[in-house]
Amino acid sequence: MIVEEIYENRIITIDTLAKAIQNGLSRPKRRLSLEEAKMTAIHVLNFFGFGDRIIDNMLEPEDRDTFYMLEDLDLLETEREETTLWDGREWRIHYWILNKEKIVQLSESKPQEVVVEEDIEDIYGELPDEIWARN
Repeated sequence: MIVEEIYENRIITIDTLAKAIQNGLSRPKRRLSLEEAKMTAIHVLNFFGFGDRIIDNMLEPEDRDTFYMLEDLDLLETEREETTLWDGREWRIHYWILNKEKIVQLSESKPQEVVVEEDIEDIYGELPDEIWARN
């Protein structure tokens, strides 16, 4: 497919991944800062180096949690390979793969508008004093 070829040779930079993470993780109540997203992008891309696929067993549990979070955003994908060892046992190898197409799309998308809710204290401050009197 032509679309896959376009993204296959594309290099994912720290800034591209950071923007994708920022746009993917920002929620209506809180916008993820670009600095926070860059720290995550640097951490993740340090595993991949110049490749787009790594083996799962090189990750620590904390790192794997981050990878699962990015998988939920569709920025990373998993793949597994099965092989037969010389003694006949089956061995599974799990991989993490950068979803370059989704990373580029999400990095170029417009971030969601951040909605700021009114402070609850303001609501109570507007009530008249009679409301608080006991009968």
